[in-house]
Amino acid sequence: MSSAAPPYGAITREVVSIPPHFPARRTWWMLFLFSLLLLVLLVVSLAVLFLRGPGIWGNNIPVGWGFPISNYVWWLGIGHAGTLISAMLLLLGQSWRNTLNRFAEAMTLFAVTCGALYPIFHLGRPWFFYWMAPYPNVMDIWPQFRSPLTWDFFAVLTYLIVSILFWYIGIIPDLATARDRARKRRWQVFFGLFALGWRGSASHWARWRQAYRLIAAIAVPLVVSVHSEISLLFAAGPIPGWNSTVFPPYFVLGAAFSGFAVVSMIAVGLRSMLGLKDLVTPWHLDMLGRLMLATGFMTAYGYVAEAFTSAYAGGPEFETLLDRVSGPYAWSYWGAIIFNFIPLQFLWLKGVRRSPLPLFAIGLCVAAGMWLERYMLLVTSLYRDWLESSVGYYHATFWDWALYAGLIGLFLALFLLFVRFLPVISAFEVKAEKAEEARHG
Repeated sequence: MSSAAPPYGAITREVVSIPPHFPARRTWWMLFLFSLLLLVLLVVSLAVLFLRGPGIWGNNIPVGWGFPISNYVWWLGIGHAGTLISAMLLLLGQSWRNTLNRFAEAMTLFAVTCGALYPIFHLGRPWFFYWMAPYPNVMDIWPQFRSPLTWDFFAVLTYLIVSILFWYIGIIPDLATARDRARKRRWQVFFGLFALGWRGSASHWARWRQAYRLIAAIAVPLVVSVHSEISLLFAAGPIPGWNSTVFPPYFVLGAAFSGFAVVSMIAVGLRSMLGLKDLVTPWHLDMLGRLMLATGFMTAYGYVAEAFTSAYAGGPEFETLLDRVSGPYAWSYWGAIIFNFIPLQFLWLKGVRRSPLPLFAIGLCVAAGMWLERYMLLVTSLYRDWLESSVGYYHATFWDWALYAGLIGLFLALFLLFVRFLPVISAFEVKAEKAEEARHG
């Protein structure tokens, strides 16, 4: 916490007064209308999808996995940073997380929701998505447990449920504070319903701490397992460019890298829009910049390791690597390198890490670079075989782009509603951090 942080009462007022006295109505409405326009695009693209089927997408033989899967991996990757920042740093006793954890966790929920919709839409008959769950039915049919779709179902559903529980348990004390301070009846009822009768007694706090830490301990290994599972969808197959043992750590670190980039963008945006400069300080931006730099270099190690193993293996693996570097989709490979690692070098400078606009721009570059990386990994391994007749180029259609833009609109709309109606920063944890600092000087 910055020494310039406001006193306890001011922290509470500053955070819990945001929903009833929202300070950025015009900016919020402009962003919300923009997200609604994208949502209209989502509704139209889904209507066309349900009427005409997944044939409206660019997926075809040999690229049967196109935008739906690359975007699915990208969304879930973004969702990893929230849990990492909140749960792992909580267990490690890193109190600087307290300013960032609430909106980072919300980002996780909305990003995972957007990602989880892709496999459902990709089914072709999405209204039968529940067939992937093991439930007693008159047909005596069980899910195909060897199918990656079933792996996805259990991994993503478990991660989403644990993330919702972790976020909700964490916000209960602040909901109670907002309830007690609200002057209008509708806000008292709104916050009171979700505060679950919290009174802040010693027993409430004791139970709360037990539950919060327990869910955090469950959530941390899930971060690793979910994206490892996704990487195994690729690595378990014999396709050159995917069949690599480095994929699980490579995917997990890349996911954290893209997630920290988006958290940095959100931190800068909220700080500016809601006037939270005393709470989201340059020091917090500095820490986010360091995390992005560290995970970026771990991801770079994955790039090098993958290139080395491909060159060492030779044959189809090496030819796939050469094709990625110089083939028709080389723009995605070099785009990922340029966007992910060149702007990142500016983060070695403390002044850049602490400056909102440069940090936002670098985060945007990384988010774009990681999308290009997912696209490159997927398409370059599928579009060609070693028979001329097996080559088929992949091009995303208008409906691929429309669905992607529509889900960005869904993410923005959900996040803006969260910012509008709930405390975006954990006020009680920030106050506890400040009290701890005062005790130790």
